[in-house]
Amino acid sequence: MTAAPNIDWDTFVTVLGDIDVVRDRAQVEKLSKDYYYFSPILQAQLADKTADLVVRPTSEAEVLTVARACVAAKVPLTVRGAGTGNYGQCIPLAGGIILDLSRLNAVKWVRPGTACVQAGAKLAAIDKVTRPQGWEIRMYPSTYRTATIGGFIGGGSGGIGSITYGQLRDRGNLTAVRVVTLEDEPRIIELRGDDVQQVNHAYGTNGIITELEIPLGPAYPWAEVIVTFDDFMTAARFGQALGEADGLIKKLISVHAAPIPSYFMGLKSYLPEGCHAALLMVAEPSMELFEALVSELGGTITYHKSAEETGKKTLLAEFTWNHTTLHARNVDPSLTYLQTLFPYDPQLKLVQHMYEHFGDEVMMHLEYFRVGGAVIPAALQLVRFSTPERLQAIIRYHEEKGAFIANPHTYILEDGGRKEIDTVQVAFKAQVDPYGLLNPGKMRGWLERQAANV
Repeated sequence: MTAAPNIDWDTFVTVLGDIDVVRDRAQVEKLSKDYYYFSPILQAQLADKTADLVVRPTSEAEVLTVARACVAAKVPLTVRGAGTGNYGQCIPLAGGIILDLSRLNAVKWVRPGTACVQAGAKLAAIDKVTRPQGWEIRMYPSTYRTATIGGFIGGGSGGIGSITYGQLRDRGNLTAVRVVTLEDEPRIIELRGDDVQQVNHAYGTNGIITELEIPLGPAYPWAEVIVTFDDFMTAARFGQALGEADGLIKKLISVHAAPIPSYFMGLKSYLPEGCHAALLMVAEPSMELFEALVSELGGTITYHKSAEETGKKTLLAEFTWNHTTLHARNVDPSLTYLQTLFPYDPQLKLVQHMYEHFGDEVMMHLEYFRVGGAVIPAALQLVRFSTPERLQAIIRYHEEKGAFIANPHTYILEDGGRKEIDTVQVAFKAQVDPYGLLNPGKMRGWLERQAANV
């Protein structure tokens, strides 16, 4: 689905009434992009893709007005949170409008263990409201201070906190959503329970999420800690052991093989040259026995910031997950990355094989989280990019050896993480977006459905 030809944008804007519209080309181009350039493949494919204008509603009623105008004129609509994604999720392939939801940012209510928030609320801003009441967001990406909850649900999968709570798609990690449709007469639909999976991690292709009910976790005083090791596999086994120590409360286990720590300029004084490092968030009541585990594995604590001190200046989490890639690319822009899920194996044999097989060409970066209750390392390895063919060969080698690659070098929803068409999401899109106006070109299941109906 592409934009209707010869759209009179002046008339379209008039239909929107008092809703804020951005037409300045430099601003529109900026708001049409995310961190897609982490991938040299996506950089070539998406660099010239921009919207025609950006619309910034301040209420759900205004979202309905925009939806109605887009359906009437057959204008493609791409939803944007803070634009902190990495796969081109919010980059419009067919022009049209960017719907910037950052002004729908209210925390509507907080109750024990749950909160109701608007889609544009920043994750850190939600915690500022909930933590004084003893609760916090269960998990968040390394872009915690800038990312929005709607963007995280629409484009993310897990992050800091996943070592305890698993992934966003796991039952219980999203309670309910309100969704605006793009039918001839747009509606507001509330999805609850397992029905939220119809829009969870769908890149905004099948509904405009305006409001969410999210579960919260107990708010612990989190200490930030760096532990260094002389041997990478010892560091990796430490991460596995800490993950499996259920009595130790933690929120982050991020392990980095040398030379990755050398890219962390802001932490240089805590990272001896050539070291392998674990960047961690541990609840202060667990610190005593945590330190005993560090001693057992032969690690050295080089950095310890108390919960009272955290939040000042840079967060340690902002060197983990895909912020690791950001810091590394600031030093060497030729670097790119992979996203790998290793099979469950407490001995980490496949991790060791990949580490030894590729050496510095594919630098090992592990993030530990729970999958079906088991502690598993996901890798966001840094890759010294040479050619697309070599990158594909690296991916193929991992898959042949039994590792799962969530390919970060594609903007197609199913070709990245899922590898298969979600027929439930496609069916829901047919119901709520019959003209295929929402973020067109990103859902392979819908593209195949359209081709079959031609």
